[in-house]
Amino acid sequence: MARAKRSININAPVDKVFAYIDDPTKGPEWMPSLTEVSDVSGSGVGQHYRWKWKMVGVPLAGESSVTEHVPNERVVSENKGGVTSTWMDILEPHGDGTTLTIDVDYTIPIPVLGKLAEKLVLKRNERELELALENVKDTLEG
Repeated sequence: MARAKRSININAPVDKVFAYIDDPTKGPEWMPSLTEVSDVSGSGVGQHYRWKWKMVGVPLAGESSVTEHVPNERVVSENKGGVTSTWMDILEPHGDGTTLTIDVDYTIPIPVLGKLAEKLVLKRNERELELALENVKDTLEG
């Protein structure tokens, strides 16, 4: 399993950051490779939705289920399909703002992308996670 973990300080209150990242329909706004979210049902623990993602240009599809939901603190989602992953969003107050950490454990679909592409994918996914955090910051501070 691969892992990507990054944090950023955002000059916005925790509840505002949480409301934004907790809405899966907003995901394509800030996650560069997330191209579509559909069939959202429920909220909190048990929320479920389908997604489409591009990993180094390869289209993948799957679904997510929220397994842990602590408002203004943490959301954990289990994802299956084109990529199997556990995605954790952690929010902590930081002065007048929020530290947002995203921690993702995932399996690279080697049969789809090929073993030679694995290192490239790992580096690219880390850069995209940094960009995703910057996008959240820019949106909420703008």
